[in-house]
Amino acid sequence: MKGILGRKVGMTQVFTKDGKLVPVTVVSVEPNVVTQVKTVETDGYNAIQLATVDKKTKNASKASVGHAKKANTTPKRYLKEIRDYEGTYNLGDTISADVFTVGEYVDVTGTSKGKGTEGVIKRWNQSRGPMAHGSRYHRRPGSLGTMLPMHVLKGKKLPGHMGFETTTIQNLEIIEVNVAENYILVSGNIPGAKQSLVLIKSAVKKSKANTPKEVLTYTEETVVDEVVESNEAETTEEAVTETAEETVEETAGAEATEENQGESK
Repeated sequence: MKGILGRKVGMTQVFTKDGKLVPVTVVSVEPNVVTQVKTVETDGYNAIQLATVDKKTKNASKASVGHAKKANTTPKRYLKEIRDYEGTYNLGDTISADVFTVGEYVDVTGTSKGKGTEGVIKRWNQSRGPMAHGSRYHRRPGSLGTMLPMHVLKGKKLPGHMGFETTTIQNLEIIEVNVAENYILVSGNIPGAKQSLVLIKSAVKKSKANTPKEVLTYTEETVVDEVVESNEAETTEEAVTETAEETVEETAGAEATEENQGESK
């Protein structure tokens, strides 16, 4: 198991070399710091604690400042523990975006968007009643149960708070990994609002794609090339103009010589 903490930036789309459009989610992945290492001998299980996104020291508690100093880093805003992590890490080590490779499948965990209090139609996708004037049942939850128990049975779908829950989407493919700009492109959508914390972990059900997608890359033309080309064109035009002027002067000189010879005869 391997993983890394990041922030959801938003969605975009990329094109593969075979002409397919792939919707992707951009995840900003700053280097994660290992702030704690747990072992079977000391804690009863193997795990590492990852931390990311700096926090001002004045806004951090003394306990969090001391915990960060042990790893020789500054206080962090987000901490997450991952059990049975692959590889061997020491206190203070950093994990960057290259922990994953293109073509791997991952599970992304985040907190879904909060919707507030919603009715049964939006929350549970129930059907509404007739909307005619004679009907007295439109968007209500319906029967609350039989008369025998004399109370609402446990598990009855009713209006209430919707969203803001820990959600995991499985089997998403890594499309691109950019260590220089600290981001990862994940196929499809992931839970959470923009700038929300997400955890990318190795997929439980899949490991790696058979044929990783090759994404098209674009290069911008520099202005220097255009200037060089324009200078070369100007030089060529000047050379042509000078050659034409020399030709005209030679022709005029030859004509003048012929006229002088005719007059002398």
